[in-house]
Amino acid sequence: MEDGEIEEGMVTADEFPRPEVTTDTLAPPREVAEKSPLELLRESKTSVEEIVARMLTIKKQGNHKSEIRELLTQMFLNFVNLRQANRAILTEEDKVKAETERAKAPVDFTTLQLHNLMYEKSHYVKAIKACRDFKSKYPDIDLVPEQDFLRDAPETIKDRSLSTDSSHVLMPKRLSFELHQRKELCKHRARLEQQKKSLLETIAERKKFLLSLPLHLKSLKKASLPVQNQLGIHHTKKLKQHNLAELLPPPLYVIYSQLLAQKEAFEERIDLEVVGSLKDAQAYARQQSKKDSGMSNNTESSRLEDDGPDDDDDGQRRRKRPKKVTSKEGSDKAGLYQVHPLRILLHVYDDKIDYTKSLKLVILKFEYLLKLNVVCVGVEGSQDGPEKNILCNLFPDDAGLEPPHQSTKLILGDGQAFDENRTSRPYKWVQHLAGIDILPELSPIVLGQDIHNVDSAKSDAFVPDLSLYRQQHRVQTVLQRIRSRKKAHLALA
Repeated sequence: MEDGEIEEGMVTADEFPRPEVTTDTLAPPREVAEKSPLELLRESKTSVEEIVARMLTIKKQGNHKSEIRELLTQMFLNFVNLRQANRAILTEEDKVKAETERAKAPVDFTTLQLHNLMYEKSHYVKAIKACRDFKSKYPDIDLVPEQDFLRDAPETIKDRSLSTDSSHVLMPKRLSFELHQRKELCKHRARLEQQKKSLLETIAERKKFLLSLPLHLKSLKKASLPVQNQLGIHHTKKLKQHNLAELLPPPLYVIYSQLLAQKEAFEERIDLEVVGSLKDAQAYARQQSKKDSGMSNNTESSRLEDDGPDDDDDGQRRRKRPKKVTSKEGSDKAGLYQVHPLRILLHVYDDKIDYTKSLKLVILKFEYLLKLNVVCVGVEGSQDGPEKNILCNLFPDDAGLEPPHQSTKLILGDGQAFDENRTSRPYKWVQHLAGIDILPELSPIVLGQDIHNVDSAKSDAFVPDLSLYRQQHRVQTVLQRIRSRKKAHLALA
């Protein structure tokens, strides 16, 4: 059978009468209506499968057009049943959906109510927890004792409070009294702040005056110089000299202090003056302080070892330096005679003439050589030769050309004498005057001195240095010899 023939043979159930052939697949319409849509769908599906299988069988056997038409009619009837079952299923589904929607509405409303109740519950639980966790400031408030409250509180606050009142009634009144006290304290604090502000203004004005006071004092001091000169009270000059003396090296400071003490104690006819560059002296003092505290770097420390002074207390550094100098033989010796920026001028007057008519005999200049660690002295402004030098051989065998101690000899070199062209020379008596005691090269026993003198010298070693210095009257002896030598030169002249 061809498809075209099948399409031409398609008819509806109204056009053809119901066949008389009874088959097992046909079911009466009444029974279809009574069955459920699902059962009707299953039966129609089974019937369609059987009809299709029968049509295939007939087509293989031969051409039986009439029987095929009958089978097509039955198939179409099954299709109608399928549509009927489908419509019934859809209708049933719509009914179920409608019933579900009707049943879902109260469930949604109930769920919404449940969520609202749960939210309210969580809110109440949080509020309860916050109330339980709330810490009042009441336990931390340091209230006055109840007896003090009943005694000191104003009547407006106590409001006839009795000791028999409950703590709950008494507590607000005590808190009111605490508030009253704090308000009074705040007022008192405001008054103190105002007083503090006025005091700060006064302090600022006085501080401003104190800052400008040095300028006024400086101008006042400058204005008082003529009066000081007229009255012979050189207070400003003396103070300046003392400030300069603080920057002197230790040997020069010993000379200055001893000469000044001799002048003030015995009214010696001398005047002292510290001259030199204050700025250079301060720079040198800062270098020495850095050197002693170990703050300078290696380059600066090596330079200070070559150019700095050899302090008496720094024995270890003084022992190392000769090694460096001896390793530089043939180098320039100009750095050996480096002088400290400050020096002392000693004005010596004749003590046999009236003080108002004192004759200035000589001016001595004391210098300190940093590298050689010796004190030199010379006559200020004098270029006389050795034959007219009053300081040469002031004491026996002391011409000032021989280095005073062994370290100086090592620095200068073997067989080297002090520079003869310098007017200032390192006399031994100057070293004694500066407190630099020189150890002799040979023992006094070797030099043939008496044993008793050696014993006495040993006993003198136990005397403290300053006491021994005062017992020897070095300053007085030196001044007497200088005066006698200068007077002798003047008499010869």
